[in-house]
Amino acid sequence: MAERPREKRFPRPVYERELLRLQGELVVLQEWVRASGARLVVLFEGRDAAGKGSTIKRFTEHLNPRVVRIAALPRPTERERTQWYFQRYVEHLPAAGEIVLFDRSWYNRAGVERVLGFCTAEEHRRFLQQCPTFERLLVDDGILLRKYWFSVSQAEQTRRFRARIDDPLRRWKLSTVDLESVTHWAEYSRAKDDMLTHTDTAESPWYVVESEDKRRGRLNMISHLLGSVPYHEVPRPALELPANPPASAYPRTERSLQYYVPDHAETLLRR
Repeated sequence: MAERPREKRFPRPVYERELLRLQGELVVLQEWVRASGARLVVLFEGRDAAGKGSTIKRFTEHLNPRVVRIAALPRPTERERTQWYFQRYVEHLPAAGEIVLFDRSWYNRAGVERVLGFCTAEEHRRFLQQCPTFERLLVDDGILLRKYWFSVSQAEQTRRFRARIDDPLRRWKLSTVDLESVTHWAEYSRAKDDMLTHTDTAESPWYVVESEDKRRGRLNMISHLLGSVPYHEVPRPALELPANPPASAYPRTERSLQYYVPDHAETLLRR
């Protein structure tokens, strides 16, 4: 298959204006979830360096972490490896009035575990068989489940990997497992196609996010999510700032008795 041409980057002024508008709508969604007792689960899956993490960052930037949680599970422990596969994910599902964003999810078994041999062929087969039933149970119980696959070309993934290697502030994002995906591109493609064949169902369909341009991908994903949930603005109680009490209401301790952080910022102005 021929590589897709690299897209012209979405203009920043238009992106920032629309992102801010969408983030405002996410606040409205959050308040609706909290008031209505809804439970929303959003899965972020896709190629390494496809833009999942940066989208989650923009998604949660103005939201309440007590309502919106990110579940990014580490490798399973030896004990967890002996549990039913979905068990450790179940405990991270939302209660009423909560939103959980899975930065990779139970679909690890359909991707990295299958390709790199972290699970057996039988475990992978069982996952593909059980996953639609598991998700059907979630949806039947009233959970709003949304599944997004972030798609990126091989050339763009390689470019992003190189940028991370050269940037000390982002190098931590790369692991040996991430780099192995370069040599296993075809295997990951086959695994993704098998996953979609078995788990793209009427109850919980997959939505592909073209993320060759991260700005465009973020706007498209957040806009789609908002359009897929029947939320509405919830009336908020009027807030009024009370008057400050008299300054003499409590005699404060001497400032000289406290330790203060040195004024590093002031030293910058003197340079």
